[in-house]
Amino acid sequence: MTTDVKPDAGIDTLQKFIFDNAAVRGEFIDISATWRETLSHNSYPPAVQAVLGEMVAAAALLSANLKFNGSIIMQIHGDGPVRLMVVECDAELRLRATAKLDPKAQIADDATVPALLNANGNGRFIITLDPNDKMPGQQPYQGIVPLDGDDLATVIENYMLRSEQLDTRLWLATNDTTSRGLLLQKLPHHGGKAEAVPLSEEDALDTWNRAVMLASTLKPEEMLSTDIDTLMQRLFWEETIRVFEPTHPSFHCSCTREKVGNMLKMLGQPEVDGTLDEFGEVSVNCDFCGQRYAFDKVDCAQLFVTDAPAEALISASAVKH
Repeated sequence: MTTDVKPDAGIDTLQKFIFDNAAVRGEFIDISATWRETLSHNSYPPAVQAVLGEMVAAAALLSANLKFNGSIIMQIHGDGPVRLMVVECDAELRLRATAKLDPKAQIADDATVPALLNANGNGRFIITLDPNDKMPGQQPYQGIVPLDGDDLATVIENYMLRSEQLDTRLWLATNDTTSRGLLLQKLPHHGGKAEAVPLSEEDALDTWNRAVMLASTLKPEEMLSTDIDTLMQRLFWEETIRVFEPTHPSFHCSCTREKVGNMLKMLGQPEVDGTLDEFGEVSVNCDFCGQRYAFDKVDCAQLFVTDAPAEALISASAVKH
């Protein structure tokens, strides 16, 4: 096993690797600092926190394999006590995340993904690819599938197989301070050869099955308490692995006053004026980072006399005083 490049300690790290002369690539991630920053802005029941923490790790793992100048937005639209979970990750691995709950929901600490998000079988898992450099009229790519799986890793594996035709396995673990994950992916074959890696299909399958078997010995407690380099040594010490330069995810919220103003324009002047009449200002908190934006009567009047496009790019909640 070749491990010339080691992740830096103390910061979030995503470590890519590939099995030499094989058709399997992988990624380990420790995204704990980003996860702690996410939790500092919102409080969630333990069961919701567990799923959202896994989504943060999974979104970064999937995004890191995309040659794409834009953002990946991972969403679960639920029909249970959790109505929405969202994680957004851009090309620089900057992430933000939030969840929306039914205000009346009573959520058990050990509630499962189906109980939280698919109580009536109508939950949906969605991945959106939103390019930064869209052509005129171009819409983001969006893949939507039923919420198929008893845990988040299985949901994403089923999505990748159904929508992207890629064999993908995920191992995810989180608590209130740590979020980590491992992704393995079988590279596609074309005419009996893997992308850039010559290998027979039979040998590729053997390598894939062995890699999955080794990774499946990893327990959540071990993943949460052990650094990436040690985990790779424990799991793949007999394999010939190439390890690449690590990247470093981070928390970042892209909300701005301009974007919130555009969202208010989409609501329309009558609704905004009604809020002004009742409360004297319109106050909006970003769901992702908690930043408060206040608009008084003069601010709101200016919104509706400018020709700025009305694009709402953040999720925000109006707060009444």
